[in-house]
Amino acid sequence: MSGALLGAGVGALGGLGVAVVWWRLAARRITLDERLAPYLRPQRTGSRLLRVTATRTPFPTLERLIAPVMVDGVRFVARFGSPAAELRRRLERAGRTETVEEFRAGQVVWGVVGLAAGLALALLIAAGRSAGMLPLLVLVVVCGATGVLMRDYQLTREVTAREERLLAELPTIAELLALSVSAGEGAVGALERVVRTTHGELSGELARTLADARSGTPLAHALEKLADRTGLPALARFAEGVAVAVERGTPLAEVLRSQAQDVREHRRRDLMELGGRKEVLMMVPVVFLILPVTIVFAVFPSIAVLKVGL
Repeated sequence: MSGALLGAGVGALGGLGVAVVWWRLAARRITLDERLAPYLRPQRTGSRLLRVTATRTPFPTLERLIAPVMVDGVRFVARFGSPAAELRRRLERAGRTETVEEFRAGQVVWGVVGLAAGLALALLIAAGRSAGMLPLLVLVVVCGATGVLMRDYQLTREVTAREERLLAELPTIAELLALSVSAGEGAVGALERVVRTTHGELSGELARTLADARSGTPLAHALEKLADRTGLPALARFAEGVAVAVERGTPLAEVLRSQAQDVREHRRRDLMELGGRKEVLMMVPVVFLILPVTIVFAVFPSIAVLKVGL
């Protein structure tokens, strides 16, 4: 019986392989360049000594074999995934330097790992008890889709964690900028001093803003780019306040202190709201754990006395 079940699992594996090969042949379309390539001999004008290989791994042959499959997988994930513009925006908010195609390739790798895990689980289920081929195939497909979605979910968590770090660093950075401006530094000089003496996510963003300002971009536009990259309302208000103060000559130190106080008040309100939402959850252990134990301790002596009296 176990041999038959194992044979059914192997048959499911073979069916999955045939389906993958069929999808590979059906999804990949031969372009006109690929059709004409065997009949053309392109003239290379560069030297072979200066030619740079396009391989990125220690196994160039394996990379060339897997590259077409990876390209098809990236196209498939891009067809059902989030739009490229939105994904590029999320990558910028997460502070990652990889491109959209590289992230899609990572999703394909995670999907392959999920398929492998689902296939192993399906073989274990098939060897342990009788199961139809269709549920096993559905299990493998669900595991692969879960791997792709987990990659996207990880990016969302990275964006949330980085935004929390930016908000936590904003009041301190604003106070340091206010101190530098009060000491006689200009806006650009204050940014240089803060970037040189601090470390963190916001310091890195200010370094990019300072680089844009040094390259000839007006400081107001560089601050607008900072607000666009992060997408945080508090940081957008901070950048807008600094830009307005620089353009109109408003005392920059007072604006920065006001911005820092505003961010602290906003975080305090968020903590109060979070505490209000958690208050209901805090009642669960009180009602279902502490209160029953207290009732048992209060009633048990009386029951014991009644049993003795009887």
